[in-house]
Amino acid sequence: MGLQGIKAVFFDLDNTLIDTAAAGRRGIEKVINVLQSKHNYDEREALMVCDKVQAKLLKECHDPSKMCITDLRIQHWEEAIQETKGGIINRNLAEECYFLWKTTRLQHLTLADETRGMLSDLRKVVRLLLLTNGDAKTQREKIEACGCQPYFDAVVVGGEQEEEKPASSIFHHCCELLGVQPEDCVMVGDSLDTDIQGGLNAGLKATVWINKTVAAPKDISPVPHYIISSVLDLPRLLQNKRDANLEINKVAGLCTICDNSTEGSIS
Repeated sequence: MGLQGIKAVFFDLDNTLIDTAAAGRRGIEKVINVLQSKHNYDEREALMVCDKVQAKLLKECHDPSKMCITDLRIQHWEEAIQETKGGIINRNLAEECYFLWKTTRLQHLTLADETRGMLSDLRKVVRLLLLTNGDAKTQREKIEACGCQPYFDAVVVGGEQEEEKPASSIFHHCCELLGVQPEDCVMVGDSLDTDIQGGLNAGLKATVWINKTVAAPKDISPVPHYIISSVLDLPRLLQNKRDANLEINKVAGLCTICDNSTEGSIS
């Protein structure tokens, strides 16, 4: 599509620019070790507690007007511990587990040097905006931990707005902040449901889905304009350049970029 007509690129944060999933796994590993070494949990019990917490996080529905995110997540650990071990609620252990998980996760949220370079180069030719869903405090802590804010002209956190992605209103708010129109913008993210659907809802020029698996699943919905396997492939997509390691296939209007050098890697 080239850079012609594109004035701004919106980036998702989690698992797009930073590997939040991997950082979370490091946090879980730390908690498992502490439960076994300090609190006499066997391996099965420690794993069960952490599996239960992760399931609760996946289904989490947070209303900041009713409970702060810290209390809610400590509650997840309280419930998981009680469901596994029985007895009364162990608030102290739940707090220890939560803060260990949180601190470890933040420590491992890093913006790779290659990503920093890509953002710096892109910002020379287009405006950049970070658009992330989630609790305001949690997302702001991640942004500070990875040090990504200086690379963007604006940062928008869903938890600070009336609506989050995929609502078109938050995308239009982003456009207003940068002084651009939706048709001037591209959305880049790993979530079909929020990033891609939101970009389509808002009428952006293009949506770019980051799919880290070896092959794109069939019959995906919603359908992004483009698919890349890494955010680092974005500049080549925008510039529409070919090289020895790049394949561009257009099928029914869908452009897929595959970096052959990454074939066989674990997603």
